[in-house]
Amino acid sequence: MKKNELKEFLDEKAALYENSDFTESDPIQIPHQFTRKEDVEIAAFLSAIIAWGNRKMIINNATRMMDLMGNSPFDFVMNHTEDDLAKFEGFVHRTFNAEDFKFFVKSLKNIYQNHDGLETVLQNKASDNYQLAIHNFKKIFFEIPHLQRTEKHISDPVKGSAAKRINMFLRWMVRDAKKGVDFGIWKSHNPAYLHCPLDVHTGNIARKLGILKRKQNDWKAIQELDKTLREFDKKDPVKYDFALFGLGVFEKF
Repeated sequence: MKKNELKEFLDEKAALYENSDFTESDPIQIPHQFTRKEDVEIAAFLSAIIAWGNRKMIINNATRMMDLMGNSPFDFVMNHTEDDLAKFEGFVHRTFNAEDFKFFVKSLKNIYQNHDGLETVLQNKASDNYQLAIHNFKKIFFEIPHLQRTEKHISDPVKGSAAKRINMFLRWMVRDAKKGVDFGIWKSHNPAYLHCPLDVHTGNIARKLGILKRKQNDWKAIQELDKTLREFDKKDPVKYDFALFGLGVFEKF
C-alpha cells in the first residue's frame, strides 16, 4: 500500500471507530460518569493505571475503585481519612493491590494540594513530546513516602518504557471531545505532541501495515511510530490510535 493510500485507509478506520459507541467496551467509560474536571481526571487516571489485561475485568475493577471512593473521587482524595482507606483492603487488579491504591490516593492529594493538579504536573513545557514530562511526573508522584513495589505502576519513558497507560490517559485528557470519546479538558496541552498508546494490538497492526519496524514495544518504537503518524496528521496524530486498536481488537486484522 502506498503512503497516501495507507493514510486514507487509516483515516477511514479512525473515523469509523472514534464515536460514542467505542466507550461501551472501553475503560474510558468510567470517567465519562463524571462532569467535574477533577473527578474526570482522577477517574481517568486510576482507570488508565489499571488498564492492562481483560477489558471487562479492567472496567469492573475501575468501577469498584470509584465505589470505594464514594463515587466522588476528587472529594475522597482531598478529604479521606485512614479509616476511609481501610475500606480498600482486599482490592486487587492483577499486581495492583490495596496498598498501591492507598498510596495513589495520598499522592494525588499531594499533587492537587501542592502542585496545582494533574494537568500542571504532566505539562511538557519545552518539548514536542512527553518523555521528560512523564519522567518528571513520576518523580513528583513518588516524592512522598511509599513502598518501593508501588513504583512499578508508573512507567518511565526515560528508562525506555512505552508508558502505554500514561499516554492513553494523556490522550483522554487532551484530545478534542467532539466525537464523544476523549475529553479535551486540558487546554494547556497540545494534541500534536501526544503519543500513540502502544500495546500488543496497536504494535502488531502497525508492523503489519509497515509503519513500525522495531520489534519491541518501547519508547524507541513510540518515536518511530510518531514520525509516520505525525506526517499523516500533524495536528492530531493520535487519532490513529482508534484505527490501529480497532483493526486489532475488533477486526482481528
